[in-house]
Amino acid sequence: MSEQILVINAGSSSLKFHMYKVQPGDQLHFEFGGQVSGIGSSQPAFKVKDAQGQSMIKQDLESEQAKDLHTAQALVARWLLEHVDGRPIAVGHRIVHGGPRYDSSVRLTPEVLDYLDSLSPLAPLHQQNNLAPVRVIFEHYPEIFQVACLDTAFHQGHAPHLQHFALPGRFFEQGVRRYGFHGLSYHYISQHLQREIPELADGRVVVAHLGSGASACALKEGRSVHTTMGFTALDGLPMGTRPGRLDAGVVLWMLEQGMEHDEIQSVLYTQSGLKGLSGDQADMRALEASDDPRAKLAVEYFCYHTAENLAGLCVALKGLDTLVFTAGIGEHSPSIRAGIVQHLEWLGVKIDPTRNQAGETVISTDDSQVRVLVIPTNEELIIAEQSLALVRARQ
Repeated sequence: MSEQILVINAGSSSLKFHMYKVQPGDQLHFEFGGQVSGIGSSQPAFKVKDAQGQSMIKQDLESEQAKDLHTAQALVARWLLEHVDGRPIAVGHRIVHGGPRYDSSVRLTPEVLDYLDSLSPLAPLHQQNNLAPVRVIFEHYPEIFQVACLDTAFHQGHAPHLQHFALPGRFFEQGVRRYGFHGLSYHYISQHLQREIPELADGRVVVAHLGSGASACALKEGRSVHTTMGFTALDGLPMGTRPGRLDAGVVLWMLEQGMEHDEIQSVLYTQSGLKGLSGDQADMRALEASDDPRAKLAVEYFCYHTAENLAGLCVALKGLDTLVFTAGIGEHSPSIRAGIVQHLEWLGVKIDPTRNQAGETVISTDDSQVRVLVIPTNEELIIAEQSLALVRARQ
């Protein structure tokens, strides 16, 4: 029976899963991937596609079938039991926050799970959801090898002046420091450049991971040297429902107005960003199609402040050779890419409108001083690779 690796990425409103077959030489072959989307909404859906992109199932669900993450997990588990022979040799999980303890993926044990659970206040939208499938598998299949693949791990090792906040030292010792996120995505882009475009991989690279959550990372010789997110996933670039960089005095003002912790947390994590600026819409596609002045404001804000953050990362690199766009918005929105780059032309960044509109891999002009690329990310493959590596190390 062939060996398989299952990858799980559990979010607040979706549950994604991918299956990889381990081939000779430990090469990983994607078999199928799917997700339950709209968890907790009135219109959830379940879909799975195989390696050729053919639909294995595409089903609109009743709200009760995916009323919460637990029911969605049960749905996926039933489908996997019907369609997969045997059990995977490992299940790899995307875990957003690994704290200061881990600089690489780690086998999940009850002790590791307790530590990761203690970090939940630092990622309230993500951490508990990421850990929920881990607990279910421990309960029903305790013998299965589970791996935590951490979004913060790739950023470990930054220079001290980039890890610290300008706060009394006791806070740093208590864990208040810059961690950075989306590390699995940046790890994939780094590997892809090294494999496919090695002449660019060792240069000064800025990667913009632009989705409903957004951040950017400065890479030098394939390693993270600085990133825009910090202690939590609130910092840096504006996002779908999160504000990005924000004067801490705003939070003090909210407290002075009598707002409670949970209310402030809700504003910062679920009511701000594009949604806050536009009034009700966090989806960039809808904002681009809208004539509402508030939608236009949200788009212009996103493009300008993203460009501002990208330029700031150039300080850590002492220049810029390559700019990479990735993730949902970065991969699929030519107008947002163009809107960001127009603020960076003084850096020598030029994009070709035709190449950009076509979504080619290289969208910069031939005379641009900076190469501009569009590279689809693949966090799931990185999770599968890291999980397999830990299995092999154990063996």
